[in-house]
Amino acid sequence: MAGLRSFRDAERHDIEAELTGWPPGPGFVPRGKADQAGVRALDIALLGIPRLINMIGNIGAPSGQLVGEPGSPGKSQEPENEVDDFPVMWAAEGTVARTLPWQLDPARQPKRYRTELVLTDQRLLILGVDASAGLAPAQELWQVPRSSVAAIERLAYPQNGSHVRVRFTDGSWTRWKVGDAGKLASRFLGERKRVAEEALTPQQRERVAELLADPPLMVARSVGRILPVTEPPTLELLPDGTVAVELRVPLSNGTDQTLTRYLSPSGTDVLPKDATK
Repeated sequence: MAGLRSFRDAERHDIEAELTGWPPGPGFVPRGKADQAGVRALDIALLGIPRLINMIGNIGAPSGQLVGEPGSPGKSQEPENEVDDFPVMWAAEGTVARTLPWQLDPARQPKRYRTELVLTDQRLLILGVDASAGLAPAQELWQVPRSSVAAIERLAYPQNGSHVRVRFTDGSWTRWKVGDAGKLASRFLGERKRVAEEALTPQQRERVAELLADPPLMVARSVGRILPVTEPPTLELLPDGTVAVELRVPLSNGTDQTLTRYLSPSGTDVLPKDATK
């Protein structure tokens, strides 16, 4: 991200060189006022943010594709942390955020490597996947008890809502970009619960059957053909009766893509409230 990412303690000192086990990386100095006026907000939003490109729930099903960036990220809500400086780690000595794995950092991450976030009833984990090694299994990079996480907040900037702040109980925090920030935040709060298809309304069940038979997914010809869906969908009930439906759609190149739709009780496709917070 062209040097905009930073790692700070509670006094806003640079702690990047103090992170145990982290390979050397580019440092960052907060911009002077003259420089701040020329900062492109889009640059700040697009680059140098730890990218957890799949958010996985407590059964291990991926939440969807990385959210696309908007043409304009909108107005910053925290200029001190989004324009003057851009900390992705805020951690005093000895705090949880300082234990995060270096593989989260795109400036250090190997090529064709990705990180995945797993939230269970008991833990928060980060997994690493080396896509250059074919179907290599995920490696556990880091974990903390869920009780160590004080909050997961969806941030208003950028305006596509793809960023979250994970706050730990010791006062440290980290900023991540995730595939579905609203889903992660609401799942942490316990606002979503897994349900069986029998718990859906008749209209929702009918729409789910349509999605299974003909997934509305567009893929490039170079990626492959869409194959029939063979796995049952993941269904989660939101407080307002909306059901989140996730389908894993296989492709002819051996990979799959996750399709997410939200259905109202009447079976209509809707945008959930937790996706607009």
